[in-house]
Amino acid sequence: MRAKKACSLPEPASVKPQRPIISLSSDDEHRVLQFRPRSQVPATGFRANPTDTVRKLEVANDLSRYERLREEPDDFRHRMLANIAAFAFTVALLAIGIWLAMSIAHLRRTQDCVLMGRHDCVQITPGQT
Repeated sequence: MRAKKACSLPEPASVKPQRPIISLSSDDEHRVLQFRPRSQVPATGFRANPTDTVRKLEVANDLSRYERLREEPDDFRHRMLANIAAFAFTVALLAIGIWLAMSIAHLRRTQDCVLMGRHDCVQITPGQT
């Protein structure tokens, strides 16, 4: 009984409900602010020349500075051999992944069988004599 009284929650009457703050005028609460869109003209003191912006765009679209001059022609045979090697490596990784997943699944089935208390869990293959 004492533990219940010591840990009891305060009475509901002692909790004061929160009420919204009421402003004196109802117009302040529902005021709509009008925003003016920014003008296309830059701030005073700075005037952009339209030809400067066109020149900047032309320089930005010029990709010749990223081109490499090839001293020797592209070696198609070497590139195809590299692609075949990459494909073979990918297939090998895929095969190893599938084999690993199958081995883990078989091991889990065998472990579940042993944990159930069965004695015929391991499959024995007859040997040649």
